[in-house]
Amino acid sequence: MNIKRIGILTSGGDAPGMNAVIYSVVKNAFEHNLEVLGVYRGYNGLINGNLKPLNLDDVKDIIKRGGTILYSARCKEFQTGEGLQRAVKTCKDNKIDGLIVVGGDGSFKGANNLSKEGIPCIGIPGTIDNDIACTEYTLGFGTAVNTAIEMVDKLSDTMMSHDRCSVVEVMGRRSGYIALEVGVSVAASYIVLPEVEFDKKDLFLKMEKAMKNGKKHFIVVVAEGLMDVFELAKEIEKTTGVESRATVLGHVQRGGSPIAKDRIAGVQFGQRAVELLLAGKVKRVVGLKSEKIVDYDILEGLALDSKFPKDLYDVAKKMF
Repeated sequence: MNIKRIGILTSGGDAPGMNAVIYSVVKNAFEHNLEVLGVYRGYNGLINGNLKPLNLDDVKDIIKRGGTILYSARCKEFQTGEGLQRAVKTCKDNKIDGLIVVGGDGSFKGANNLSKEGIPCIGIPGTIDNDIACTEYTLGFGTAVNTAIEMVDKLSDTMMSHDRCSVVEVMGRRSGYIALEVGVSVAASYIVLPEVEFDKKDLFLKMEKAMKNGKKHFIVVVAEGLMDVFELAKEIEKTTGVESRATVLGHVQRGGSPIAKDRIAGVQFGQRAVELLLAGKVKRVVGLKSEKIVDYDILEGLALDSKFPKDLYDVAKKMF
């Protein structure tokens, strides 16, 4: 396969480290005399022809920036046959010989569909949720966890000052990885995860036991989408007598300058993606296993089962 021009897009939710990938792809592409087209606003940009050449000057200072300079979006139209064919036409009209897609599992399914239509694609895992089974780490996860820890630490200060309980909702979509790591890192009184059945009575009993031992303020970390944290705070206050407040951290967790791990992983992922295209390997997804960069067939990667870190959860339970 003769590669002369490649495209890159970021799709789905933005994640710290996406800019590091863009930097790496452009840098490595130019070392091999490849042209790079940036596709703006994910698959929407591919459908509507929103593309722009990227050169070294465009990416020289972006590795330290959060978000994505290519912008991102979710695209329902791309899931239709007509939308897919428009995207294929854009690639062919712009002589794109290979496309690098940074995003989550939905983005990878789109990349797989494009590959079947003759557009060689490589996927790179970019999501703060850390919920892609074929990699032990997804871009943005570490930065999101650190951001949430900083916010919860601040909440803990004020909860301690008033002998209150803070119920904090963190992001993660269908995954409890952020909630678990944040909960352990802030010594939470309790962690509520989608992977573990939640027993309110157990929470109340643990709080009451801790109160008998002199504890007066509490932090409860909850993964998003499981319950109304404001209602839970009311129930905690009614049952235990501890004044309680709920806080939803929200999209602040997706922003901010990426930590070193997200910058380094982004650079490594981008380099491997370019190497794969040059080697004629397509329909692959890049990942991290045992601190080594690996790659899988996209469908094979999507079919793997995500393994919840039960060992860490068992550690957390002993901290409650």
